[in-house]
Amino acid sequence: MPIDIVLDAMGSDKSPEPEIRGAILACRQLDVRVHLVGPEDVLRPKLREALKTYSRSGFGEQARLPIFIVQASEWIGMGDKAAQAVRSKRDSSMRVGLKMVREGRAAGFVTAGNTGAAMATAKMVLGSLAGVDRPALAGVLPTTTGQPCVLLDVGANVDCDPENLVQFAVMGHMYAKNVLRVAQPRVGLLSIGEEDSKGNSLTRDTFPLLKELTTREIPINFIGNVEGRDLYNGQADVIVCDGFIGNVALKTSEGLVKLVNSTMRESLKSTVTSQVGALLSQKAFKAFKKRLDYSEYGGAPLLGVRGVCIVGHGSSNERAVMNGIRVAAEFAAAEVNAGIEAALVKR
Repeated sequence: MPIDIVLDAMGSDKSPEPEIRGAILACRQLDVRVHLVGPEDVLRPKLREALKTYSRSGFGEQARLPIFIVQASEWIGMGDKAAQAVRSKRDSSMRVGLKMVREGRAAGFVTAGNTGAAMATAKMVLGSLAGVDRPALAGVLPTTTGQPCVLLDVGANVDCDPENLVQFAVMGHMYAKNVLRVAQPRVGLLSIGEEDSKGNSLTRDTFPLLKELTTREIPINFIGNVEGRDLYNGQADVIVCDGFIGNVALKTSEGLVKLVNSTMRESLKSTVTSQVGALLSQKAFKAFKKRLDYSEYGGAPLLGVRGVCIVGHGSSNERAVMNGIRVAAEFAAAEVNAGIEAALVKR
């Protein structure tokens, strides 16, 4: 049976076009039904036109695509203050979509909108899983081995205590195991050195608690402290930190990727002279860029809420939206939340 996924059609910087095109791509390539949430008078004509464009391009007839529009009269913009918008915009596309998940009418929710508002609304509408004090936003990063690394928290919780980080480790372990298909995820604690004694008071107090998880009924493969360079070298499959550090690491990484892409493009233009060499270099550059492209990972799952919520980048294109829908469907099918609750209860 197809999986029902709700998509916030008014979330991204250029909404609703990327969301509509992403929904079309998802319904053509995945076994899903997509529910676009937003003002019907805005979405319906744009959806109709996009379907005509795809039909003319040989992508099939619009009647075959299971895309539905769900009315929401309001939406939360990137410039809105999250707390205020969540309270005042009671018919926002985020709230309407997450209510569908809570009521069992959909298996997951995807948005490329205001991250703070998405997290606050998800916590309020869905609630937290048993044993979870604070849900965490998990970023998925590429590594040199080709196996992605899960970094959490990347911004949901600026201030954390050791117990929060322990819960993040369990949630990240379950996500890596059941969605990324890592048999025995290696869990590391982000610090400034590999030695047990290195770090600040938070990491030093967290270290022995994570070490205890290796002996539990549902064991966590804790490998000790890891450093910033280990985010991308495949040393760990899950890396745990507080949301302040995680968000800084994530934003620094995004800036570095843009620098590398720009520098490589300029270098190729200045050094490649022959037509054959240009074609080969262009092919290699595209392959390199794809490995670092956030759109391939679809967004960050909000782990620890009673449902599936994927938060994408504000500049998401249609491919990023499609992959967000794919990740939400995989998350729902893998029943990650049941595993998280079981692991935390048995601690």
